Amino acid sequence: MILNVAEMGFYDLFSISHIVTLIVFFTLCFVGIIYRNKIEPYKKAIKWILFITLLSCLIGFQIYLVLIDGWKPKYLPLQLCSFSAYFALYLFLKKDKNIFNILFFIGILPPILSMLTPDLVYKFPHFRFIRYYLQHSAIPLSVLYFILFEGYRVSKKAIWSTFIFLNILAVPIYMLNMVIDTNFFFLMSPALESKTLLNYFGNGIMYYVNIEIVAVISLYVTYLPMGILKKKERESLMKVEVEG
Repeated sequence: MILNVAEMGFYDLFSISHIVTLIVFFTLCFVGIIYRNKIEPYKKAIKWILFITLLSCLIGFQIYLVLIDGWKPKYLPLQLCSFSAYFALYLFLKKDKNIFNILFFIGILPPILSMLTPDLVYKFPHFRFIRYYLQHSAIPLSVLYFILFEGYRVSKKAIWSTFIFLNILAVPIYMLNMVIDTNFFFLMSPALESKTLLNYFGNGIMYYVNIEIVAVISLYVTYLPMGILKKKERESLMKVEVEG
């Protein structure tokens, strides 16, 4: 039986289920980083678990909406995190450094922020709650997989190439929003169903100015761990060469 929101109750920010879900996600990230060498023999299984999870979340949500007769254009998988999932799925099947550059910047901070302040009104164990957190967890975990087990790295210049790409992509998305009355990428307004960080971005032109400013800051913040990782790898390589 498919439960509706009335049966499940409305979503409470930082409820027990919300906090537990976040703890599970960050624990998985921590375990992956700390026990990388011990986990590496199982990387093929991890790869396909993440692949199936992302694909199931994308397709399963559309099937669910059709089954409950609740499908609307606004549910098309065209949000930023949907594109992150597409890029991750592509990379699981085919290596592509340029695609990873984009995925790295849009597949870590945006999904994590979406989990912290979700555009969601459904409590656990509603299907939408589970699907939302599975998809948004699997995206940054996929990025982590590519870094730890596939050796992907990102250059600092990719910050601005990604920023330009996102602005170019936003143009047709904005036009589509205008035509079919949707809010993909939240380009028309902040989330309407729940309160997120976008609600503090102001109105009118300032909304877009703040989005651009925060986007640049977010890209630089996202790159920081990668910059530290690359620096440590260079230092380790130099140490080996000196000792050799």
